[in-house]
Amino acid sequence: MTGSLSTRAVDTPRHPLRSYLKLMIGALIVLALALAFPAWRHLAPVTAETGWAHSVYRDSIERVSALAKDDRNELYASQEYQDGKGTVLLQQADGSFIQVMQGLSKPDGLLSYCGGLAISQEGGNLPVLWMHGGQTSSLLLGQGVEQLASDGHYLYAIEDQGSGRLLRFDPQSGKTVVLRDGLNEAEAVAVCPNGQLFYAEKTRGWVKRLNEGGADETVWSGLNQPGYILCTEEGLWVSEDATHMARLLLMDKTGTQHVVLDHLRSPQTLLPVSPRRYLLAEQGRNRILELNRL
Repeated sequence: MTGSLSTRAVDTPRHPLRSYLKLMIGALIVLALALAFPAWRHLAPVTAETGWAHSVYRDSIERVSALAKDDRNELYASQEYQDGKGTVLLQQADGSFIQVMQGLSKPDGLLSYCGGLAISQEGGNLPVLWMHGGQTSSLLLGQGVEQLASDGHYLYAIEDQGSGRLLRFDPQSGKTVVLRDGLNEAEAVAVCPNGQLFYAEKTRGWVKRLNEGGADETVWSGLNQPGYILCTEEGLWVSEDATHMARLLLMDKTGTQHVVLDHLRSPQTLLPVSPRRYLLAEQGRNRILELNRL
C-alpha cells in the first residue's frame, strides 16, 4: 500500500511568564517616559540667548516677587506671602537682606515713587502703600493690585481681581481715575520712556497698548501667562509667570521677538540696575538672577 507523509506546523505555546514580563517592561518604559518629562521641565537649567549671560545674584529668598531701587540706589525685594505674612526686604552692604516692612498680603509690586517706595498688595481689597521718611501712608485702594508703574508724575496700578481695572493716581489731587475696566486677570502695566503705556492680561496671553482716544491695540499675543512687563530703550520686555518652561522675552524696536531666557520657573519683576544689566526675580526657585548683555 502506497501512502504519503504529510506535515503540518505545530504551534508552540507561548510561555505565560515571558509575555507578562514583556508587558511589564513596556509599562515601565511608558511610566519612565511619563515621569521623565515633568522631571525635565522641573530641573532643566535656565538658558540664555546668544549675546546674553546670566548668573545667580542672590538665592534662598522665599517667594521673592517684586524688586525696586529707591532714589539712594538701595535695592528692595518683596516676599509674596499672603494673609498678612508678606514682607519687604532691604539689601545691606554685605549683600544680605533685612526685613523693613511686614504685615502685607501678597506684595506683588514695588516702585520707586515720589521720593519713597510704592507697594502694592494682591491679597484683596487693600491699599497701595507709600513708604517714605520712615513713615507709611496709603495712596489708593484697589482690588488685588499687581504691578505698579509711573511716568514721573502719575502712578499707574492694575488689578487682577474685582472688576479688573487699570488705575491712574494723581499725587497732587489725590484722585484716582479708572482708565480701563473689565480686564481679565490683568497683572502687568508699564510706561515707556516716550510715554506710551502698555498692559497685559495674563489668561488671554496678550499685551496691549493703551489708546485713550480709541480702541487699544494688541501688540503681542500668544504669550504663556504674561505676569510682568517693562519698557526700556531696548524695547518691550515680558516675563511669563508660568510654573514651568517660562520665558523672559524682549520685543526690540524693530519688532523682532527674542527669548532672552528660557526654562524659568515663575519669573516676576525685571529691574534695570545699570546699562545692559538687569535683575530678575525667579520666584519658582526662590532666587534673584543677574542678566547682562554681552
